Amino acid sequence: MNTSKITIAIDGYSSCGKSTLAKDLAKELAYIFIDSGAMYRGVSYFSIQSGFVKDGIIQADKVISQLDEISLRFVLNDIELPELHLNDVNVAEEIRSPEVSGIVSKIAAIKEVREKLVREQQLMGKNGGIVMDGRDIGSVVFPKAELKLFVTADIETRAERRYKELTEKGISISKEDVKINLAERDHLDSTREIAPLRRVEDAIIIDNTELDRDEQLQLALSYAKDILAVI
Repeated sequence: MNTSKITIAIDGYSSCGKSTLAKDLAKELAYIFIDSGAMYRGVSYFSIQSGFVKDGIIQADKVISQLDEISLRFVLNDIELPELHLNDVNVAEEIRSPEVSGIVSKIAAIKEVREKLVREQQLMGKNGGIVMDGRDIGSVVFPKAELKLFVTADIETRAERRYKELTEKGISISKEDVKINLAERDHLDSTREIAPLRRVEDAIIIDNTELDRDEQLQLALSYAKDILAVI
């Protein structure tokens, strides 16, 4: 029996389903799932709570000065899913708010924030057997990952998914505002100077616009099994 474990890097646009795929793939392979985006959201939430965000403007110097005071770790909940704890407080729900979504791409563009979180992510995955999703996983965090996937879907589909997710949590927002936020994040993520979102040459594209959750999983799983069969 092959006991080798690989590193799987999943990148893609906001609300394209990459975290869902990463969770499902990790569960199927008995790997560890790490949501890198949640970590940036954790720093964003900390910045909001600390008063470093005024009218959407981030006081980057203050965020940078407090980075050593930010502790982020994932803790498994009752159904064995990892939830982000910020300074030992569970913030899994709070980091998904529209307020956090509105600034997370700006926070992620701060060089010192990225350096801190990339170091932590690389430590988490140094022994393989992980599935990590984000926007620079295949390009920066794990450029030597054995399997790299780039997940995408059209923006109408992504907006519908995100709108449904927010309304189910009781968050009041219009579908048009969700779409605008996604478009803004796409632009910021793709054009930022440091570690922009991009598909690396050896990443396999999965367009899940017309795929359901299981179809997406089975496709990704087939790629993983192909690699595991030859190592």
